[in-house]
Amino acid sequence: MEKPVRNPVLIACGVLVLVVAAFLLFFRDGTPGDTSPEAGFARDMATHHAQAVDMAFTIRDKGPAKEIASLAFDIINTQANQRGMFLGWLQQWGLPQATDQKEMAWMNGHGHGGTASATPGLMPGMATPEQLTQLKQAQGTQAEVLFLQLMIRHHEGGVQMAEGLLKLSTRPEVVGMAQKIIQGQSGEIKLMTEMLHKRGAQPYPSILTSQ
Repeated sequence: MEKPVRNPVLIACGVLVLVVAAFLLFFRDGTPGDTSPEAGFARDMATHHAQAVDMAFTIRDKGPAKEIASLAFDIINTQANQRGMFLGWLQQWGLPQATDQKEMAWMNGHGHGGTASATPGLMPGMATPEQLTQLKQAQGTQAEVLFLQLMIRHHEGGVQMAEGLLKLSTRPEVVGMAQKIIQGQSGEIKLMTEMLHKRGAQPYPSILTSQ
């Protein structure tokens, strides 16, 4: 019996079709550009997370109550890992980690544009240098209360940024991360509010109520 003749041209065309199909399936949205919402979100959220990790280390090193220490540990691990993912995306997309663009510029024209922050010149929810100094100098219950107040505000900013991304992007991995941030940090906001109440204190006025 004669073996069937395989046309190399047809085989090549078949392979090409499969490659194109795979590309469309997995990369249908293309690689985000330097000014895209995805790139801006990754850069700004990496910076945002870095401050949260720094504050968590500050309170952890003060030997706080067990529940505060556990919370700080969770924040350090979760946000450090997520920050690594943000920077990894930028590298994968062939984009620089630093940019000349203004922080939060990726949200301009969508009801945000940096106006969401309670402190001008900072991303939403970020602590000022003065507040970070106060946290480093505080001790005991005072330090725990200040940490919780600052971190609640910080988480609110993170939720606000993630919600902004969901309005601008359909890229699966970025959307999935934004949803995870909203869910995780919203839960921690409730937990930290309860911790504050146990210490006879209240959170700062929410920056989420203005949306």
